[in-house]
Amino acid sequence: MTPRKKLQGLVAATITPMTPDGQINLSVIRQYVDYLVSEQNVKSVFVNGTTGEGLSLNTQERKQLAEEWVCQGKDKLDHVIIHVGALSLPESQELARHAAAIGATGIAVIAPFFFKPTNKDELIAFLQKVASEAPAVPFYYYHIPPLTGVKIRVEELLDGIKEWIPTFQGVKFSDTDLLDLAQCINKNEREQFAFLYGVDEQLLSALAIGADGAVGSTYNYLGQKTNLMLQAFTKQDLALARKYQFLTGEFLSFVIKLGFGVAQTKAIMTLVSGIPMGPPRLPLVGASEEFIAKAKAKLNSIVWPDGD
Repeated sequence: MTPRKKLQGLVAATITPMTPDGQINLSVIRQYVDYLVSEQNVKSVFVNGTTGEGLSLNTQERKQLAEEWVCQGKDKLDHVIIHVGALSLPESQELARHAAAIGATGIAVIAPFFFKPTNKDELIAFLQKVASEAPAVPFYYYHIPPLTGVKIRVEELLDGIKEWIPTFQGVKFSDTDLLDLAQCINKNEREQFAFLYGVDEQLLSALAIGADGAVGSTYNYLGQKTNLMLQAFTKQDLALARKYQFLTGEFLSFVIKLGFGVAQTKAIMTLVSGIPMGPPRLPLVGASEEFIAKAKAKLNSIVWPDGD
C-alpha cells in the first residue's frame, strides 16, 4: 500500500474489537473500515495504539490485526499506520519487519516506559533500531508522556533526527504542551514532517499553530463532526470551528467526569456504529450500563451546527 499523499487530516486511533470472552474479533474489521469511510469520512487509521490496547495484546494478535487492517483497507484507506512499539526491542523490531512485509503505509513507536530512556540520545537509539528494520516504510514517533512518563521534548528529539532515522516522517503528538508542538512546527517546516495532534478536545488550538491533522479515538464516532470543524477552520470561519470544538469538549468533559477511558470508548463506539466492539482486556473493565445510558443521552442531546 503506497502512500498517495502526506499524512494529514483525521486519523482514527482504532479500537480492537473483542469477543465476549476477550479474544480479538477480526470478523468485524471489514465492516469497521466501511463505517469509517462512509459514515465518518475518515480514511486513515492508527492501529494497535493506546485506544487499540496494543500493549495488552501479544505479538501474534498484533500481527493479525495489522494484517486485517491492511487487507480490508486496500483501495479504501489512504493510510494504515501500524504502532509497533513495545517494551522489548526485539519484539518491536519483529513487529516493524512484519508491518513492512504486509504493506503498511507507516509504522509508529512509543517510548519504552518501564526501563525509560532518560535523554534524547537513548530514545533515538531505541527508535533507530526499530526503524532500521523497515527501511522503506515511513516512521513516526508516538509522543505520549502522560502514559509513558518519558518527557523528552519533541523539539529536542527532532534536531538532526533524519541523520539517524532517514525514514522519519513525523510525530503523533499526544500531549498538552502546545509550546513544544509549536516549536517543532516552526523549526521543521522545511523538512515537511507531519505533526498529528492527539488530544482531541484541544485539536483546534493545535491547528491554529500549524498541526497537519490529528490521531484520536473520538474520530471513530465523531469523525464527521470533526471534519466539518476542519473545513470551517480551512475557510477561516473560526466562529463555526469553535462551535464544533466546544461541543466535542462538552461531551468529553461530561464523560470524563463519569470515568472515561478505552473501555468506555469501546462502549460508545458500539452504541454509535452498531459494530460490536466487545469488552476491554484486563486490567481494564467494561463500561457500566449507567455510563452507557448517560453517555447516550448526552450525545443525543447535542445540537450540532449542521442541524444533527
